[in-house]
Amino acid sequence: MTAIAATWQLLLGMGILMLGAGLQSTEISLRATLEGFPAPLTGAVMSCYYLGYMLGTALAPRLVRRVGHIRVFAAMAALASASILAQGLLIAALPWAVLRGFSGLAFAAIYVVAESWLNDRSSRATRGSLLAIYMAVLYIGLGSSQFLLIPTDPRTTAPFMLVAILISLAIVPIVIAAQQAPEIALPQKVRYRDLYRDSPLGVVAVTVAGMVTSNVYSMGPVYARLSGLDTSGVAIFMGVSVLAAVVMQYPVGRLSDRIDRRTVIAAICILATLSAAVPAAFRALPHGLVLALAAVFSGLAFTLYSLGVSHVNDHLEPAQMVAASGALLRLNGIGAALSPILVGGLIAHFGPRAYFGSLAALTAILSVYDLWRKMRRRPPSRKQPFGPGKSAV
Repeated sequence: MTAIAATWQLLLGMGILMLGAGLQSTEISLRATLEGFPAPLTGAVMSCYYLGYMLGTALAPRLVRRVGHIRVFAAMAALASASILAQGLLIAALPWAVLRGFSGLAFAAIYVVAESWLNDRSSRATRGSLLAIYMAVLYIGLGSSQFLLIPTDPRTTAPFMLVAILISLAIVPIVIAAQQAPEIALPQKVRYRDLYRDSPLGVVAVTVAGMVTSNVYSMGPVYARLSGLDTSGVAIFMGVSVLAAVVMQYPVGRLSDRIDRRTVIAAICILATLSAAVPAAFRALPHGLVLALAAVFSGLAFTLYSLGVSHVNDHLEPAQMVAASGALLRLNGIGAALSPILVGGLIAHFGPRAYFGSLAALTAILSVYDLWRKMRRRPPSRKQPFGPGKSAV
């Protein structure tokens, strides 16, 4: 098996894994609403995932250094599978909060494995495109998973068991690709202040991207339910929101490989802000228009993570990339942990429209910061001073 084939095996495994991850997030958020959890409590439970997520990004590089990419992926998938099964048995806020933390730890470690693997296989001229394909695969899985709610009853344990099955199946193609995993090399530490010094916009974009995606995954089902939609309606709203992100990933990633990534990020943020501002400002919009605007927003804003990661890695040496992947995922997790708590409180106070209002505010702030950074620094050279190298962990 060639390294390219192994990379596609990795992408296949991640796609299967995302079917479970997407169904898990929506099921827990929807089930909490059906059980009568207040929106702020639901937001707090969902945020616990990201507390574990931040711990996972710190532990993953050390684990990979000791046992390798494949064993870490398999072990963390097993932990994620066990965590969701336990959540199906214990329907209460406190145990859910703890188990969400374990799920977050497991998925964060898996993301570190996947993203360091892909960065090892890419160069500056191809990084945006490869990460865009990776994100498209993730969003296909996450978006398609929303429709698995329709044949399953969210009030039963069936969705929890289905999630565990999907997560377990994701291990298979990764283990098959074991002989072509990146080699383990001497690690090179990356400090946050160095990342920010080298790529301030990339660091901020990754953090804001965490807030945006967490808002959609965690509070999107709450918004849909409070807006009067039934289970099928919630599934369709979430499915459209996430699947729309697939369409824009590769074109935007490819464009960012050819022109200044900062220009692409600014344009994406401005258009996303406008699309979210309309349902935030107007109450009586047709449901079809709300769906279309949610799709436009997600299609644009969900490219921000891969754009931010690409922008940061443009400034790094190969030996820094695994440590940087962990640091960036940690920043992404910090933003993601804060967002559901904040937005849950806003929804409780201002009603469901606060969901779109918060999304518009986040992308608007990032667009202003982007334009300010463009005035202060020239873009990095498109010439790659180094090719794909060994992964450092």
